[in-house]
Amino acid sequence: MNIDELENIAANCKAPMYIFDSDIVTDTVEMFRRNLNTASKADINLCYAMKANPFLVSIMNELTDRIEVCSMGEFRICRNKEITPEKLLISGVMKDRQDIYEILDCYGERCLYTAESLMQYSYFKEWCKANKKPVNVYLRLTSGNQFGMDKQTIRNIIMDQTNENYRPNISGIHYFSGTQKKSMKKIRDELTSLQEFICELEDTTGYHIDELEYGPGIPAAYFEGQDNALEQHIKEVADVINEIQPDYKITLEMGRAFAAGCGYYMTEVKDIKHSDDKNYCIVNGGMHQLNYDGQIRGMYMPHIRHIRSASVEYNETDFEKSDTNKLEHNELMNTESVNNWTICGELCTGNDVLVQKIAIDDLKAGDRFVFENTGAYSMTEGMALFLSHVLPAIAIYNKKDGIKIIRKEMETYKLNM
Repeated sequence: MNIDELENIAANCKAPMYIFDSDIVTDTVEMFRRNLNTASKADINLCYAMKANPFLVSIMNELTDRIEVCSMGEFRICRNKEITPEKLLISGVMKDRQDIYEILDCYGERCLYTAESLMQYSYFKEWCKANKKPVNVYLRLTSGNQFGMDKQTIRNIIMDQTNENYRPNISGIHYFSGTQKKSMKKIRDELTSLQEFICELEDTTGYHIDELEYGPGIPAAYFEGQDNALEQHIKEVADVINEIQPDYKITLEMGRAFAAGCGYYMTEVKDIKHSDDKNYCIVNGGMHQLNYDGQIRGMYMPHIRHIRSASVEYNETDFEKSDTNKLEHNELMNTESVNNWTICGELCTGNDVLVQKIAIDDLKAGDRFVFENTGAYSMTEGMALFLSHVLPAIAIYNKKDGIKIIRKEMETYKLNM
């Protein structure tokens, strides 16, 4: 979005709010497909991990081959939005019997499922036998933490396969070890190791794995000085896939890589002050609504747009118009640190610092800041209920249709009483 588009939104919408640009999402997915189709000879599909941004699930239903669902809440979002059942991969480290049965009774074999433990697998096996229907299950391989099962457990499950008609079909292996991987060597080593394990499974059990669902953890660039290397990273992933020459389909599961670049978080300057030779501005938002992976008390500089209050409908108070306040304001503007500001949020904690130091001329209450690259996790990972502040409105934007509010500002105090 360019500055004119943001200024128009600022003039017509209340802050704080999130804006997700669906044109950027579309361009990102198309870029991934273009590079994968060009660079790789393998059959590669794309899966959207909706935990990154559930508000994009309808858009991603049209753009990607699969949607990963990791909770009953996410499943109910998909039902409400009428997401194609055949595109759903029901995942998640905690799936109890009641949850699994609810989804199976609703969609049955139309969805795909992951089993992260012997207990989860037994629930699928039990349902198949009782309902005389098979379901397609992916066995999640652990990366050394609480997620998934170790190699021997997976071998045992596959070797325990019987000739019964109604049982889980082991359709593939699921693997994800973490996000924001800085080194392509890590991804190369993982894909190579997975290839060796899948080949070893077939050699020892005689069972052919049809698909690998793999989360590469491609990093998103959030801060100034970081290169946006998404295109280069996906080319390198395709090169590695070519090298290992898999005889199974690969689905790349991503959330942050698809969604981060489409998001804008708009907040408003509500107060400015000078204290012990530092300039502070207080915005009506904060760390409970803005989260960048790796950020620590505003140490790293995110990409920010400054929209002056002339672009925003803002009325000065009588105090701001007074001679006393104008004198204090002029004194503030004449200090040596006039251009350096610390941007702080509205929370009652010293940790609520969004930017430690940013140079801005003539900052005024009523100005807006727009934080970029907030399309993944930012709207859900913060302490949303702390101090019972409102939840910001959420909007979808594209050049054809303009802006559409999909969630109005919501009060949270009722949830804390």
